[in-house]
Amino acid sequence: MPQMSQFMSALIASGTILIIILATDIGRRRITTMRMVRSVIAVAVVIAIFVDSFPTKGNDLSLQLVGVGTGVICGLIAGVLLPAYRDATSGELYTIGGIGYALVWIVLSSGRILFAYGAEHWFTMDLVRFSIDYKISGQDTYANAFVFMSLAMVLTRTAVLLAKMRKLNAQGTGGGQLPQQSATGASV
Repeated sequence: MPQMSQFMSALIASGTILIIILATDIGRRRITTMRMVRSVIAVAVVIAIFVDSFPTKGNDLSLQLVGVGTGVICGLIAGVLLPAYRDATSGELYTIGGIGYALVWIVLSSGRILFAYGAEHWFTMDLVRFSIDYKISGQDTYANAFVFMSLAMVLTRTAVLLAKMRKLNAQGTGGGQLPQQSATGASV
């Protein structure tokens, strides 16, 4: 069976993660453990399918760590754009994922797909030259950097949700009175 192109791998991996995240987080959604675990499991499955090797020669590790760092930063941004609150009536915890949150995920997923397409069609020789100049061993390193970026982004978003959940739970038990949601969906 022929190996899947870098573009198709990026399309499938990024598309899968994007669909799961948007389906899980867009709109008013209750914060549950399963909700958070589901997206982490999805990324773990994508890693198991699409990460064939872990290159460590030259600057391979550095590039993959840049992917992780970028994912953490983007996950923090996404987490900020996902306000959380306690419903005053039911006492349940909710988030409201809006257009800003969706755009962060869409732009990053599209960027990964566009890079993979460009690497095959637009700037192949430039990427080869860059890889030689900066001692990057090949396409597996780039693919891993993007997959690790996705994992770091999902894990960071999950950590932000956990922190918001803890803060809301502490507020809910501290005064006995449930905080009211403002007209704008008060965020924590």
